[in-house]
Amino acid sequence: MNKKTSETRKYRSDMNERILNSGFRDFNKFFALDNKAYIDGALPAKTKELMGLVASMVLRCNDCIFYHIDRSITEGATKEELMESFNIALIVGGSIVIPHLRYAFEMMDEIMAEKGD
Repeated sequence: MNKKTSETRKYRSDMNERILNSGFRDFNKFFALDNKAYIDGALPAKTKELMGLVASMVLRCNDCIFYHIDRSITEGATKEELMESFNIALIVGGSIVIPHLRYAFEMMDEIMAEKGD
């Protein structure tokens, strides 16, 4: 397992646990709503994760980009599907997305290598 990806997953998990156990119930409500939005429904989970990825790239959130690439691959997204999603983000967001496109490519390659794709 790649050190960078495993550290990112661990940090995210540890901090989410800390937030969710803080006693402030509104955090729990939001996290539950966020989680529910990405499960299979009229749209499959993979499609929803790819949509989340596009939004994350346009909003320029590398932590979110990592998460949605990781989840998209877990849900069965191919390299081609990821690259088409990256392209939609680039078209919608413009050239300011390019640094995040670089990050997305790096994370895609690392996560796919880790999963043996």
